[in-house]
Amino acid sequence: MLIGEYTHTQDDKKRISLPSKFRKEIGKKVVITHGLDNCLFMYPVKEWAKISEKLGNLSMGQADSRGFNRIMLAGAVELEVDAIGRILIPEFLREYAGVSVKTKVVFAGVHNRVEVWDESRWKEYKAKILKQADQLAEKLGEVGVI
Repeated sequence: MLIGEYTHTQDDKKRISLPSKFRKEIGKKVVITHGLDNCLFMYPVKEWAKISEKLGNLSMGQADSRGFNRIMLAGAVELEVDAIGRILIPEFLREYAGVSVKTKVVFAGVHNRVEVWDESRWKEYKAKILKQADQLAEKLGEVGVI
């Protein structure tokens, strides 16, 4: 399971080291794509196969399904993790997430994926969600999750 929050800096060549806690579970290749809330979703290849299968089974007749598939699947890139655990995120995904060479990157483990955030966006998002935690817990309690 991928859990935890880690902040990393990028090198001059725009490579980012993956947190050592994630490297074994992630493996030597990852799939990274557009995420929600202006972050990126990064999946181990085996997990991505499950996700892409579910996405592929959505109805092409529904505009919402087509749009979501296009964002998730067309924007997906398989990346090699180098010998010292670094990845190079493509420029179009970096732009989407607001990640520049001058910013720090947060890797947030979220069960079966890692979310990749610009540090300032992550801090803003996290502060907003923490303020709503009690209400979110109430809603989850109503459907039997908590």
